[in-house]
Amino acid sequence: MGEACSRLSEEERRVIRIEIGNGTSIRRIGLMLGRNASTVGREIKRNTWFPSNENESCRPYRPYRPKRLKTGPWTGGCYIAGPARRKAGRRRAEPRRRYRLSCERLWARVAEWLGCGWSPLLISGGLRVLFPDDSAMRVCPETVCRWIHADRHRRERWARCLPRGHGRRRRRGGGRTSRFPIPGRVPISERPPEAGDRSGFGHWEADGVIGVGCNPRTEVERKTRFLMAGIVPGKTAWEGVGARLAMFSPLPAGARGGVTHDNGAGFACHTRLRDGPGMDTYFADPYSSRRRGSNENGNGMIRRYPPERGEIRMDMAGELREIVDEADNRPMRVLDYRTPAEAFADELLELQDQQGCCTSK
Repeated sequence: MGEACSRLSEEERRVIRIEIGNGTSIRRIGLMLGRNASTVGREIKRNTWFPSNENESCRPYRPYRPKRLKTGPWTGGCYIAGPARRKAGRRRAEPRRRYRLSCERLWARVAEWLGCGWSPLLISGGLRVLFPDDSAMRVCPETVCRWIHADRHRRERWARCLPRGHGRRRRRGGGRTSRFPIPGRVPISERPPEAGDRSGFGHWEADGVIGVGCNPRTEVERKTRFLMAGIVPGKTAWEGVGARLAMFSPLPAGARGGVTHDNGAGFACHTRLRDGPGMDTYFADPYSSRRRGSNENGNGMIRRYPPERGEIRMDMAGELREIVDEADNRPMRVLDYRTPAEAFADELLELQDQQGCCTSK
């Protein structure tokens, strides 16, 4: 009697009324009309007419009725085609709730911060800090992502500004690769508690950004989220540990407590960090990148800048330095909207004060 995507017609509503009186099941009525059973059930639930609402000018009176009590004609509802059609028409005429980001003032602020590389989570928190008394300037991170991906033009323009920059939203998960035993590997379960709960300063996370050509090596301090990076000419473990020694050597001893790696072959020479800077080395569980979440987020920020499938060369060290500086000078909600550079500098000053007190004694 009607197409699956069309609205119910007056004739179909009359059939529903007759079949309900005959005691036909909802599933059977749906088969008769060529409709889904949920469509018929929803129509009956939404548009049932109550005798207590004869003028249809207000909401129907529906008193509490325990199932064990019999209901009279005043409290009992019935489905009638005419009133059902009128109720459906009034419901379609009611204004729908506007999308939150359809507010031009809110979207202008969100778009400005997206263009500066802010994540949806950071935008949500920044709005609460900048507009504490304005309820219209509120948006959750999921709303930002859905608003961008809901429209093709917005997706083409703004999807690249999201932390991962994918044209389509992807499911979580990844592939599985074979692993080889790393000599001297210490599991993450043996890492000190102050490194696990981020209460101690000087514990780092390490990873590499794999790409065409050279590969940047990244280090993130767990407490302050301070990011360091250096370009490695090759993919061997020996070349990688050399670049990491150059990054850690200028730091004071108190800022080189330990480092947590993934299980890649590029960290097979991790023992040089123990022998040189005196850092403890640990390895996360296989397929558990969430144990190094700060480092994965840092890699994601770096991947947003180079062109897709673009080659990374050794002469791009200056560009990488600019990317890292921008990431370290971006406020973070977890740091009470301080920047990682500010938090790292405060920890270094505190470390110097502690060393000065120990020397004076």
